[in-house]
Amino acid sequence: MQPVEIYSSPLCGFCHAAKRLLKQKGVNFSEINVLAQPARKSEMLKRANGRHTVPQIFVGKTHVGGYDELSALERAGKLDALLGK
Repeated sequence: MQPVEIYSSPLCGFCHAAKRLLKQKGVNFSEINVLAQPARKSEMLKRANGRHTVPQIFVGKTHVGGYDELSALERAGKLDALLGK
């Protein structure tokens, strides 16, 4: 299975929804809290091509985007293949 990283904030409802979806699928992920680690936000901006909102989700080297894109992949039946399940 591909490693999953999610840049998030504890104040973000979409971040909680994304993490809930991943947990429901049994996916382990590493979380980078950009409020607790503000230096990591510039890393996120660079990796996400300037997108500054959270969550920003990466599966392996693929930038998925935010919760809307993650849930769209799930609804289309494409998330499992991306995850390598």
